[in-house]
Amino acid sequence: MSQFIRRDGRKTEEPREIKITRNFTRFAEGSILVETGDTVVLCNASVEDKIPPFLRGQGQGWVTAEYSLLPRSTENRTIREISRGRASGRTLEIQRLIGRCLRSVVDLKELGENTIWLDCDVIQADGGTRSASISGSFVALVDAVDYMLKNQIITNSPLKSFLAATSVGIVDGINLLDLSFEEDARAQVDLNMVMTETGDIIEIQGTAEGSPFSRYELENLLDLGFLGIEKMVLKQKESLGELVELVGKKENASRENEGDKEGEQQEDKGDSPGNQ
Repeated sequence: MSQFIRRDGRKTEEPREIKITRNFTRFAEGSILVETGDTVVLCNASVEDKIPPFLRGQGQGWVTAEYSLLPRSTENRTIREISRGRASGRTLEIQRLIGRCLRSVVDLKELGENTIWLDCDVIQADGGTRSASISGSFVALVDAVDYMLKNQIITNSPLKSFLAATSVGIVDGINLLDLSFEEDARAQVDLNMVMTETGDIIEIQGTAEGSPFSRYELENLLDLGFLGIEKMVLKQKESLGELVELVGKKENASRENEGDKEGEQQEDKGDSPGNQ
């Protein structure tokens, strides 16, 4: 990796300092304060015993999200969207992204007819708020699942894999991991990525701000981004402690049972192709 030093003292492949604080508020089933450098996001998970109308009768649950910037999370005051009467296109896009990514690692059948809401409120924005929201929301989601299990709302964990998000970009011709706002504003290429802990891609959002970039440059950015994903997942696991056992448990059990002549055991665990 390059020895280029950024304005905040980081190396090219170095993410900002990550802090994850669980149980940050009192009432939510999962409450996480996630900090990536100067970006700070509160992610609260709420469990509801109802589902959207379009899912009724299908025997499955739902995971969805809302996202907002608090007025002075930014350098200049951001008007509350409720004052405008509607959410901005950016807000709608980000909250759909958060919900879509989280659903990709949840077995919705195991949720029963319940909904988990993730509310992401940006307290301070210095770039990467959507990535921080996704990474923090996953930890809040794990806590919400733990609550549901302890209260016998569900019988099995629906969580299939860890996931995290980060940003990468090309700034002044150099590949950088985890862009600050100042770096993002100067980027020739800006790319947000969401992956599982094994490197499977959930979502990539990439834009050339000037000239197009090559497939070779894209592959290098993806490799750099995965380093950031690995570091974020490590922080998620450190914060969760023994609750890491709730993630991927069913998938791991199915691997242990491969080759077992008793097919009924797999069926008892709900290990059908539709649940993979």
